[in-house]
Parts: sequence; structure tokens; C-alpha cells
Amino acid sequence: MTLTENPPAATERWTHQWKELYEEVINTGLCTGCAACVISCPHDVIGYEHEEGKYKPFHLEEDLGLDNCGHGEKGCTSCTRACPRFRSWEPEADMHLFGRERKDEEMYGQYRQLLLVRAADEQTHKKGQDGGFVGAMLIWLLKHDYIDAALTSFVEGDGSSWKALPGLARTPEEVLASSGSRYTYSANTLAIRDAQKEGLNRLALVGMSCQSSALPIMWKRKAGKIGKPFLFNIGLLCSKTF
Repeated sequence: MTLTENPPAATERWTHQWKELYEEVINTGLCTGCAACVISCPHDVIGYEHEEGKYKPFHLEEDLGLDNCGHGEKGCTSCTRACPRFRSWEPEADMHLFGRERKDEEMYGQYRQLLLVRAADEQTHKKGQDGGFVGAMLIWLLKHDYIDAALTSFVEGDGSSWKALPGLARTPEEVLASSGSRYTYSANTLAIRDAQKEGLNRLALVGMSCQSSALPIMWKRKAGKIGKPFLFNIGLLCSKTF
């Protein structure tokens, strides 16, 4: 918990719904396809096109048109609470994680430590794209019973395809199978559906920054129960992650 000299000002009631998300994020091109709005929807009325050139959410109900939501008109705000591109998300994430907003000179954000690491296990290091650190960390978390599974990505079919799909890594073997770079997008957050079906409630998320930025926003804005299973949030740069 972060202590401050002055208590925070009372926040206004959050009333933003799908209609505003559609207008401000999807229509303007700000949407990164992270699917946070999809997995946070308690009414299952937001779909997702996980295909090349799309990777965007869309509304399934047509009563009010694709740009409006009947549940939102009745007060549901889950999708905008979860979206890491809706309104002033970056200061909110910083406040939740570090207790303060980043300074102008902190172009790369706030951090506690900078470490140069690689996997000590040679098999993990060999399977990784470069250092194999993320794979090593996930395997350690599984073996020491910190998590039940990790939301990550796999390549389609026998591994010869470049098409990436979200999936669960429940074992060290599955972690190694998910290792390496991806050259097509994968909304790894969507794998939470499989975790929910299997009753797995201690999770790690591995994703690019557009996906990993969703979790602190969910926690800060209190987007229902969807953020509670995530105990570890591992963000990767889109490229040059060595």
C-alpha cells in the first residue's frame, strides 16, 4: 500500500459504457486488440475477430446497433473499466503500481530494478528466442505452486505455421512448447476462458505491452472479478526482446 501525505480526492462515479468505448477507441484506431473488453464483459455480448488484419472486438447484440449496448444503457461499465486505451489510462496504471504518475523524463516508464538475465537451464535457454528468461520464470512458478497456468501463445498445428493462437501453459512442457517469437498477433488474454472452464484461478499473463497494460487498469478501475486470478503480469516488448 502506498502512503501519501494528502488523501486522494474522491473519484467521480464511473458511468462510461460500450458506446463511448466504440466511439473513442475502436472507431479512432486506438484499439490494440488486447481483448480486455471481451473477457471482462459479464454478459458475453462482445465478440472478437482473431484473424489477420482484424484483431478487433465487436458487439454481438444488434438491437441498438453495433455501436451501442443494451446492458450499457442499463448501467454496465465493465468494458470501459478494463480497456487500457480508454481515457487517461497511463497515469491510472502508474498510480496503481507505483503510487505516483511518471515524470516527464521517465520516457520508458517507472521501474524498480533493471536486470540482465538468462535461463540457467540449457534446455529452457535453447528453446527460448534469446535468453529464455520468461520460460524459466514460468516453469519456476509452476514447480513451486505459485500459479496453475500461464496465458500465453502457441503456433497453430504442428509448429510449421506462423499463425499464433492464445492458449494455456499448465506444465513445464507446455511452457517450452510456447517458447519463441511470434510473427502474427495473439490476444493471449482470451485464454482465460479455458482457465475458467478448468477451474484454474492462479494465473500469469504473458503478453505484449498492449495486453499487459490491461491488468493494472482492471485493478485500478475495479473491473469486476476478471482481474483477480492474475497473480503475475509479464509484459514483453513488441520487438528486440533479447
